[in-house]
Amino acid sequence: MPVTVRVQRQDFDLAAEVQALSTGRHDIGAVVTFSGLCRDEAGSLSALELEHYPGMAEAEITRICKEAVTRFGLQAVCAIHRHGKILPGENIVLVVTASPHRQAAFDGANFIMDFLKTSAPFWKKEHAVDGKERGWVSAKDEDDSARDRWSNTKD
Repeated sequence: MPVTVRVQRQDFDLAAEVQALSTGRHDIGAVVTFSGLCRDEAGSLSALELEHYPGMAEAEITRICKEAVTRFGLQAVCAIHRHGKILPGENIVLVVTASPHRQAAFDGANFIMDFLKTSAPFWKKEHAVDGKERGWVSAKDEDDSARDRWSNTKD
C-alpha cells in the first residue's frame, strides 16, 4: 500500500502523478483525483500565500493518508500540497486515491481532504489585487463539520 506525500513549492502534473501511482497495478479498479485550485475571489485576490510547519506537515498528511488506507482498503494514495505564493488558477493540493472499487476511492479522497483542511499545519494569507495583504485566513466551521462527520460514519 504505497503512500506518497510531498509538500513542495513547485507545481505538480496531475496526469503524471496518476500514471506514477497506477502504472503496472492490475489490482486497481478505481482512481479518484481531487485537485484544489487557487480562486481569485471575484477578481479581488492576486495571490494566496501558504506557509507550513516543515516536517510536521508531511508527518500529519502521512498519518491521515495511512488512516485512509486502513479505513477504506485503498491500494495507493498520493497527496501533494504546495506552499509559497500561489496565483489564481494555479494548483494548491492534489489527492489521488486508488482502490479495487470506486466508492472506497471516493470516500478515501473525501476523508483525506476533510482531515487535511483541518489537521495539517498550513496557514494561508491572502494578497489583494491592490497590493495589500488581507491577512491570515481563519478556519471555517464547515471544514470542522466535514471532518467530524467521519467519526459518525461506519466504514
